[in-house]
Amino acid sequence: MIVNPLRLLAVVALGFLFGKLASKLRMPAVLGFLIAGMALGPNAANLLTQEILDAPAYERLISVLECGMGLMLGTEMVWKRMRSYGKQVLVITLTESLGTFVVVSAMFCAIFYMTGVPVFLGLIFGGIALATAPAPALSIVTEYHTDGPVTRTLIPLAVLDDVAAIAVFLGVMSVVLKQTSGGNVPGYLILLVIFFPALIGAAVGMPIAALLRKSDNAKRNAVIVLLGVLAAAGLTMAANAYLMPFPILNFMLTGMVYSAVFANRIPEQQLDGMMALCTPVIGGCFTLIILNLGAPLDYHLILDAGLFTAVYIVARAVGKIGGAAIGAQISGAPATVRKYLGFTLMPHSGVSLVLTGIAISSLTGSFSQYGDIVRGTIAAAAVINEVIAVFLARKGFQLAGELGAAKPPQE
Repeated sequence: MIVNPLRLLAVVALGFLFGKLASKLRMPAVLGFLIAGMALGPNAANLLTQEILDAPAYERLISVLECGMGLMLGTEMVWKRMRSYGKQVLVITLTESLGTFVVVSAMFCAIFYMTGVPVFLGLIFGGIALATAPAPALSIVTEYHTDGPVTRTLIPLAVLDDVAAIAVFLGVMSVVLKQTSGGNVPGYLILLVIFFPALIGAAVGMPIAALLRKSDNAKRNAVIVLLGVLAAAGLTMAANAYLMPFPILNFMLTGMVYSAVFANRIPEQQLDGMMALCTPVIGGCFTLIILNLGAPLDYHLILDAGLFTAVYIVARAVGKIGGAAIGAQISGAPATVRKYLGFTLMPHSGVSLVLTGIAISSLTGSFSQYGDIVRGTIAAAAVINEVIAVFLARKGFQLAGELGAAKPPQE
Protein backbone atom coordinates (compact mmCIF):
# COMPACT_ATOMS: atom_id res chain seq x y z
CA MET A 1 0.00 0.00 0.00
CA ILE A 2 1.19 3.55 -0.83
CA VAL A 3 0.96 5.78 2.25
CA ASN A 4 -1.01 8.95 1.58
CA PRO A 5 1.27 11.81 2.75
CA LEU A 6 -1.67 14.20 3.24
CA ARG A 7 -3.38 11.74 5.58
CA LEU A 8 -0.13 11.34 7.50
CA LEU A 9 0.30 15.11 7.74
CA ALA A 10 -3.25 15.41 9.04
CA VAL A 11 -2.48 12.81 11.72
CA VAL A 12 0.67 14.70 12.77
CA ALA A 13 -1.18 18.04 12.83
CA LEU A 14 -3.96 16.60 14.97
CA GLY A 15 -1.34 15.01 17.20
CA PHE A 16 0.24 18.42 17.76
CA LEU A 17 -3.18 19.84 18.64
CA PHE A 18 -3.77 17.06 21.17
CA GLY A 19 -0.32 17.76 22.61
CA LYS A 20 -1.04 21.49 22.92
CA LEU A 21 -4.38 20.74 24.59
CA ALA A 22 -2.68 18.43 27.08
CA SER A 23 -0.15 21.17 27.89
CA LYS A 24 -2.97 23.69 28.41
CA LEU A 25 -4.49 21.25 30.89
CA ARG A 26 -1.13 21.09 32.70
CA MET A 27 -0.46 17.55 31.53
CA PRO A 28 2.58 16.32 29.61
CA ALA A 29 2.23 16.89 25.86
CA VAL A 30 3.35 13.29 25.30
CA LEU A 31 0.09 12.13 26.91
CA GLY A 32 -1.79 14.15 24.29
CA PHE A 33 0.23 12.47 21.54
CA LEU A 34 -0.51 9.01 22.94
CA ILE A 35 -4.23 9.75 23.24
CA ALA A 36 -4.21 11.18 19.71
CA GLY A 37 -2.61 7.97 18.45
CA MET A 38 -5.34 5.87 20.09
CA ALA A 39 -8.11 8.23 18.93
CA LEU A 40 -6.88 8.39 15.33
CA GLY A 41 -5.77 4.76 15.06
CA PRO A 42 -7.56 1.73 13.65
CA ASN A 43 -9.48 1.05 16.88
CA ALA A 44 -11.21 4.45 16.88
CA ALA A 45 -11.41 7.14 14.13
CA ASN A 46 -9.27 5.01 11.79
CA LEU A 47 -7.53 8.00 10.20
CA LEU A 48 -4.28 6.14 10.80
CA THR A 49 -5.53 2.83 9.44
CA GLN A 50 -4.14 -0.65 10.04
CA GLU A 51 -3.21 -0.76 6.36
CA ILE A 52 -1.02 2.31 6.85
CA LEU A 53 0.56 0.89 10.01
CA ASP A 54 1.40 -2.32 8.14
CA ALA A 55 2.61 -0.60 4.97
CA PRO A 56 6.35 -1.17 4.29
CA ALA A 57 6.83 2.53 3.46
CA TYR A 58 5.35 3.57 6.80
CA GLU A 59 7.42 1.01 8.71
CA ARG A 60 10.56 2.31 6.99
CA LEU A 61 9.61 5.88 7.93
CA ILE A 62 9.22 4.93 11.59
CA SER A 63 12.57 3.14 11.48
CA VAL A 64 14.27 6.28 10.14
CA LEU A 65 12.60 8.38 12.84
CA GLU A 66 13.76 5.96 15.55
CA CYS A 67 17.29 6.23 14.20
CA GLY A 68 16.92 10.02 14.22
CA MET A 69 15.75 9.93 17.83
CA GLY A 70 19.04 8.25 18.60
CA LEU A 71 20.68 11.62 17.93
CA MET A 72 19.38 12.88 21.26
CA LEU A 73 20.87 9.87 23.02
CA GLY A 74 24.26 9.59 21.35
CA THR A 75 25.13 13.29 21.43
CA GLU A 76 24.78 13.18 25.23
CA MET A 77 27.26 10.32 25.43
CA VAL A 78 30.38 12.47 25.16
CA TRP A 79 33.09 10.65 27.05
CA LYS A 80 34.18 13.74 28.99
CA ARG A 81 30.65 14.01 30.38
CA MET A 82 29.99 10.29 30.82
CA ARG A 83 33.13 8.94 32.43
CA SER A 84 31.91 9.78 35.92
CA TYR A 85 28.70 7.75 35.62
CA GLY A 86 29.15 5.35 32.67
CA LYS A 87 29.68 2.31 34.91
CA GLN A 88 26.61 3.25 36.94
CA VAL A 89 24.48 3.13 33.79
CA LEU A 90 25.68 -0.39 32.93
CA VAL A 91 25.12 -1.70 36.46
CA ILE A 92 21.65 -0.15 36.73
CA THR A 93 20.69 -1.47 33.28
CA LEU A 94 21.57 -5.00 34.35
CA THR A 95 19.81 -4.87 37.72
CA GLU A 96 16.59 -3.20 36.56
CA SER A 97 16.27 -5.34 33.42
CA LEU A 98 17.15 -8.69 34.99
CA GLY A 99 15.24 -7.74 38.14
CA THR A 100 12.12 -7.15 36.05
CA PHE A 101 12.60 -10.46 34.25
CA VAL A 102 12.95 -12.36 37.54
CA VAL A 103 9.96 -10.73 39.28
CA VAL A 104 7.53 -10.99 36.34
CA SER A 105 8.64 -14.51 35.37
CA ALA A 106 8.38 -15.77 38.96
CA MET A 107 4.90 -14.34 39.41
CA PHE A 108 3.51 -15.79 36.20
CA CYS A 109 5.30 -19.13 36.46
CA ALA A 110 3.69 -19.55 39.89
CA ILE A 111 0.25 -18.51 38.61
CA PHE A 112 0.44 -20.74 35.54
CA TYR A 113 1.70 -23.71 37.60
CA MET A 114 -1.35 -23.41 39.86
CA THR A 115 -3.79 -22.96 36.95
CA GLY A 116 -2.50 -25.72 34.67
CA VAL A 117 -1.08 -23.39 32.00
CA PRO A 118 2.39 -24.29 30.62
CA VAL A 119 4.92 -22.71 32.98
CA PHE A 120 7.25 -21.59 30.18
CA LEU A 121 4.65 -18.94 29.27
CA GLY A 122 5.77 -17.15 32.44
CA LEU A 123 9.23 -16.77 30.89
CA ILE A 124 7.62 -15.15 27.83
CA PHE A 125 5.91 -12.59 30.05
CA GLY A 126 9.19 -11.93 31.84
CA GLY A 127 11.07 -11.52 28.57
CA ILE A 128 8.54 -9.06 27.17
CA ALA A 129 8.33 -7.09 30.44
CA LEU A 130 11.97 -5.96 30.20
CA ALA A 131 11.30 -3.69 27.24
CA THR A 132 10.96 0.04 27.86
CA ALA A 133 9.52 2.55 25.39
CA PRO A 134 12.08 5.37 25.71
CA ALA A 135 10.19 7.95 23.64
CA PRO A 136 7.60 9.03 26.27
CA ALA A 137 10.13 9.61 29.06
CA LEU A 138 12.63 11.26 26.71
CA SER A 139 9.85 13.47 25.36
CA ILE A 140 9.30 14.70 28.92
CA VAL A 141 13.04 15.40 29.15
CA THR A 142 12.71 17.62 26.08
CA GLU A 143 9.39 19.26 27.00
CA TYR A 144 10.27 20.11 30.60
CA HIS A 145 14.01 20.75 30.01
CA THR A 146 15.04 18.31 32.71
CA ASP A 147 18.64 17.92 33.78
CA GLY A 148 20.42 16.21 36.62
CA PRO A 149 21.57 12.73 37.68
CA VAL A 150 18.27 11.02 36.80
CA THR A 151 18.13 12.60 33.33
CA ARG A 152 21.78 11.89 32.58
CA THR A 153 21.38 8.28 33.66
CA LEU A 154 18.13 7.73 31.77
CA ILE A 155 19.37 8.99 28.39
CA PRO A 156 21.94 6.22 27.66
CA LEU A 157 20.01 3.65 29.72
CA ALA A 158 16.90 4.14 27.56
CA VAL A 159 18.46 2.32 24.61
CA LEU A 160 20.68 -0.09 26.56
CA ASP A 161 17.55 -1.27 28.36
CA ASP A 162 15.90 -2.28 25.09
CA VAL A 163 19.08 -4.02 23.92
CA ALA A 164 19.09 -6.04 27.16
CA ALA A 165 15.39 -6.78 26.65
CA ILE A 166 15.90 -8.12 23.14
CA ALA A 167 18.89 -10.23 24.21
CA VAL A 168 17.01 -11.79 27.15
CA PHE A 169 13.88 -12.28 25.04
CA LEU A 170 15.83 -14.17 22.37
CA GLY A 171 17.30 -16.37 25.09
CA VAL A 172 13.78 -17.05 26.36
CA MET A 173 12.56 -17.86 22.87
CA SER A 174 15.32 -20.45 22.46
CA VAL A 175 13.71 -22.27 25.43
CA VAL A 176 10.14 -21.72 24.22
CA LEU A 177 10.78 -22.95 20.69
CA LYS A 178 12.20 -26.22 22.03
CA GLN A 179 8.90 -26.70 23.87
CA THR A 180 6.55 -25.68 21.08
CA SER A 181 8.14 -26.76 17.81
CA GLY A 182 11.49 -28.38 18.47
CA GLY A 183 13.23 -25.34 17.01
CA ASN A 184 15.81 -23.04 18.52
CA VAL A 185 17.16 -19.49 18.40
CA PRO A 186 20.89 -19.64 17.58
CA GLY A 187 23.09 -18.11 20.28
CA TYR A 188 24.93 -15.90 17.80
CA LEU A 189 21.67 -14.06 17.06
CA ILE A 190 21.82 -12.40 20.49
CA LEU A 191 25.29 -11.08 19.69
CA LEU A 192 24.20 -9.84 16.26
CA VAL A 193 21.39 -7.78 17.82
CA ILE A 194 24.10 -5.73 19.53
CA PHE A 195 26.89 -6.06 16.97
CA PHE A 196 25.12 -4.98 13.79
CA PRO A 197 23.67 -1.66 15.04
CA ALA A 198 26.97 -0.80 16.74
CA LEU A 199 28.97 -1.66 13.63
CA ILE A 200 26.66 0.26 11.31
CA GLY A 201 26.55 3.27 13.62
CA ALA A 202 30.34 3.39 13.87
CA ALA A 203 30.82 2.82 10.13
CA VAL A 204 28.59 5.80 9.28
CA GLY A 205 29.69 7.96 12.22
CA MET A 206 33.41 7.95 11.37
CA PRO A 207 33.17 9.52 7.87
CA ILE A 208 30.46 11.92 9.07
CA ALA A 209 32.81 13.04 11.86
CA ALA A 210 35.53 13.65 9.28
CA LEU A 211 33.17 15.82 7.22
CA LEU A 212 32.05 17.77 10.28
CA ARG A 213 35.62 18.56 11.31
CA LYS A 214 36.21 20.20 7.94
CA SER A 215 33.22 22.55 8.25
CA ASP A 216 32.36 25.30 10.69
CA ASN A 217 28.94 26.05 9.18
CA ALA A 218 26.28 24.87 11.65
CA LYS A 219 23.49 24.65 9.07
CA ARG A 220 25.60 22.63 6.66
CA ASN A 221 26.72 20.36 9.47
CA ALA A 222 23.14 19.77 10.60
CA VAL A 223 22.24 18.67 7.06
CA ILE A 224 25.27 16.35 6.99
CA VAL A 225 24.21 14.80 10.30
CA LEU A 226 20.65 14.21 9.09
CA LEU A 227 21.89 12.64 5.86
CA GLY A 228 24.01 10.36 8.02
CA VAL A 229 20.84 9.30 9.84
CA LEU A 230 19.30 8.24 6.52
CA ALA A 231 22.43 6.25 5.65
CA ALA A 232 22.60 4.56 9.07
CA ALA A 233 18.89 3.71 9.00
CA GLY A 234 19.13 2.36 5.44
CA LEU A 235 22.03 0.06 6.32
CA THR A 236 20.18 -1.19 9.41
CA MET A 237 17.10 -1.93 7.27
CA ALA A 238 19.29 -3.91 4.88
CA ALA A 239 20.81 -5.89 7.76
CA ASN A 240 17.32 -6.57 9.13
CA ALA A 241 16.07 -7.75 5.76
CA TYR A 242 19.01 -9.83 4.54
CA LEU A 243 21.08 -10.84 7.57
CA MET A 244 18.49 -11.50 10.31
CA PRO A 245 15.83 -14.22 10.47
CA PHE A 246 13.27 -11.58 11.54
CA PRO A 247 13.52 -7.77 11.78
CA ILE A 248 14.59 -7.17 15.38
CA LEU A 249 17.56 -4.79 15.11
CA ASN A 250 17.20 -1.64 17.22
CA PHE A 251 17.31 1.52 15.09
CA MET A 252 17.70 3.77 18.12
CA LEU A 253 20.85 1.86 19.05
CA THR A 254 22.21 2.46 15.54
CA GLY A 255 21.40 6.18 15.83
CA MET A 256 22.89 6.37 19.30
CA VAL A 257 26.20 4.78 18.29
CA TYR A 258 26.32 6.83 15.08
CA SER A 259 25.87 10.13 16.90
CA ALA A 260 28.10 9.14 19.83
CA VAL A 261 30.95 8.53 17.37
CA PHE A 262 30.86 11.98 15.77
CA ALA A 263 29.95 13.70 19.07
CA ASN A 264 33.24 12.50 20.58
CA ARG A 265 35.31 13.58 17.57
CA ILE A 266 34.29 17.22 17.20
CA PRO A 267 34.55 20.20 19.61
CA GLU A 268 31.67 20.45 22.11
CA GLN A 269 30.86 24.01 21.04
CA GLN A 270 30.46 22.89 17.43
CA LEU A 271 28.33 19.94 18.56
CA ASP A 272 26.01 22.12 20.65
CA GLY A 273 25.47 24.67 17.87
CA MET A 274 24.75 21.99 15.29
CA MET A 275 22.39 20.00 17.52
CA ALA A 276 20.39 23.14 18.38
CA LEU A 277 19.40 23.21 14.70
CA CYS A 278 18.53 19.50 14.77
CA THR A 279 16.28 19.86 17.84
CA PRO A 280 13.07 20.61 15.84
CA VAL A 281 13.72 17.53 13.69
CA ILE A 282 14.21 15.37 16.78
CA GLY A 283 10.98 16.82 18.20
CA GLY A 284 9.15 15.79 15.03
CA CYS A 285 10.60 12.29 15.37
CA PHE A 286 9.27 12.11 18.93
CA THR A 287 5.79 13.20 17.87
CA LEU A 288 5.25 10.67 15.11
CA ILE A 289 6.92 7.86 17.07
CA ILE A 290 4.60 8.45 20.03
CA LEU A 291 1.58 8.69 17.74
CA ASN A 292 2.71 5.37 16.31
CA LEU A 293 3.01 3.92 19.83
CA GLY A 294 -0.56 4.96 20.58
CA ALA A 295 -2.16 3.91 17.29
CA PRO A 296 -2.27 0.11 17.85
CA LEU A 297 -3.53 0.50 21.43
CA ASP A 298 -7.22 -0.30 21.86
CA TYR A 299 -8.81 1.75 24.63
CA HIS A 300 -11.62 -0.84 24.87
CA LEU A 301 -9.10 -3.19 26.48
CA ILE A 302 -9.10 -1.05 29.61
CA LEU A 303 -12.61 -2.34 30.37
CA ASP A 304 -11.65 -5.93 29.60
CA ALA A 305 -8.45 -5.98 31.66
CA GLY A 306 -8.34 -8.85 34.13
CA LEU A 307 -6.19 -10.28 36.89
CA PHE A 308 -3.28 -11.18 34.59
CA THR A 309 -3.05 -7.59 33.39
CA ALA A 310 -3.04 -6.22 36.94
CA VAL A 311 -0.38 -8.72 38.04
CA TYR A 312 1.74 -7.91 34.99
CA ILE A 313 1.64 -4.12 35.55
CA VAL A 314 2.40 -4.37 39.28
CA ALA A 315 5.13 -7.01 38.91
CA ARG A 316 6.83 -5.05 36.14
CA ALA A 317 6.73 -1.86 38.23
CA VAL A 318 8.26 -3.69 41.19
CA GLY A 319 11.03 -5.08 38.98
CA LYS A 320 11.84 -1.77 37.28
CA ILE A 321 11.70 0.47 40.36
CA GLY A 322 13.28 -2.05 42.72
CA GLY A 323 15.95 -3.14 40.23
CA ALA A 324 16.92 0.45 39.43
CA ALA A 325 17.17 1.23 43.16
CA ILE A 326 19.38 -1.81 43.79
CA GLY A 327 21.64 -0.97 40.86
CA ALA A 328 21.95 2.63 41.97
CA GLN A 329 22.85 1.49 45.48
CA ILE A 330 25.48 -0.98 44.23
CA SER A 331 27.08 1.51 41.84
CA GLY A 332 27.09 4.43 44.28
CA ALA A 333 24.72 6.57 42.19
CA PRO A 334 23.18 9.71 43.71
CA ALA A 335 20.21 9.31 46.04
CA THR A 336 17.81 10.83 43.50
CA VAL A 337 18.74 8.12 40.98
CA ARG A 338 18.16 5.41 43.57
CA LYS A 339 14.77 6.82 44.54
CA TYR A 340 13.28 8.10 41.29
CA LEU A 341 14.95 6.63 38.18
CA GLY A 342 12.62 3.62 38.20
CA PHE A 343 9.59 5.89 37.73
CA THR A 344 10.96 7.04 34.37
CA LEU A 345 11.24 3.43 33.11
CA MET A 346 7.52 2.61 33.19
CA PRO A 347 6.56 3.36 29.52
CA HIS A 348 6.27 -0.01 27.83
CA SER A 349 4.60 -0.21 24.39
CA GLY A 350 6.61 -0.19 21.16
CA VAL A 351 9.28 -2.90 21.44
CA SER A 352 7.05 -4.90 23.81
CA LEU A 353 4.35 -5.16 21.12
CA VAL A 354 6.93 -6.34 18.58
CA LEU A 355 8.20 -8.98 21.01
CA THR A 356 4.61 -10.02 21.74
CA GLY A 357 4.01 -10.65 18.04
CA ILE A 358 7.14 -12.80 17.81
CA ALA A 359 6.14 -14.76 20.91
CA ILE A 360 2.63 -15.44 19.63
CA SER A 361 3.97 -16.67 16.28
CA SER A 362 6.05 -19.26 18.17
CA LEU A 363 2.99 -20.70 19.93
CA THR A 364 1.93 -23.14 17.25
CA GLY A 365 -0.04 -26.38 17.17
CA SER A 366 -1.52 -27.38 20.51
CA PHE A 367 0.04 -24.30 22.13
CA SER A 368 -1.70 -21.78 19.84
CA GLN A 369 -4.58 -21.41 22.33
CA TYR A 370 -2.19 -19.70 24.76
CA GLY A 371 -1.41 -16.93 22.30
CA ASP A 372 -4.63 -15.19 23.34
CA ILE A 373 -3.42 -15.05 26.96
CA VAL A 374 -0.19 -13.36 25.90
CA ARG A 375 -1.86 -11.02 23.41
CA GLY A 376 -4.71 -9.97 25.70
CA THR A 377 -2.55 -9.40 28.77
CA ILE A 378 0.22 -7.42 27.06
CA ALA A 379 -2.15 -5.36 24.90
CA ALA A 380 -4.33 -4.34 27.85
CA ALA A 381 -1.27 -3.64 30.00
CA ALA A 382 0.21 -1.48 27.25
CA VAL A 383 -2.88 0.76 27.15
CA ILE A 384 -3.25 1.15 30.91
CA ASN A 385 0.45 1.32 31.67
CA GLU A 386 1.23 3.88 28.98
CA VAL A 387 -1.21 6.42 30.40
CA ILE A 388 -0.08 5.88 33.99
CA ALA A 389 3.59 5.79 33.01
CA VAL A 390 3.61 9.31 31.58
CA PHE A 391 2.48 10.76 34.89
CA LEU A 392 4.91 8.57 36.83
CA ALA A 393 7.81 9.64 34.62
CA ARG A 394 7.07 13.33 35.10
CA LYS A 395 6.59 12.77 38.84
CA GLY A 396 9.96 11.06 39.01
CA PHE A 397 11.71 14.03 37.42
CA GLN A 398 9.76 16.40 39.66
CA LEU A 399 10.66 14.58 42.88
CA ALA A 400 14.29 14.48 41.73
CA GLY A 401 14.18 18.27 41.35
CA GLU A 402 15.15 18.13 37.66
CA LEU A 403 12.16 19.79 35.95
CA GLY A 404 13.33 23.00 34.27
CA ALA A 405 16.95 22.44 35.35
CA ALA A 406 18.28 22.64 31.78
CA LYS A 407 18.32 25.87 29.78
CA PRO A 408 15.85 25.68 26.84
CA PRO A 409 17.66 25.51 23.45
CA GLN A 410 16.30 28.85 22.28
CA GLU A 411 17.64 30.73 25.28
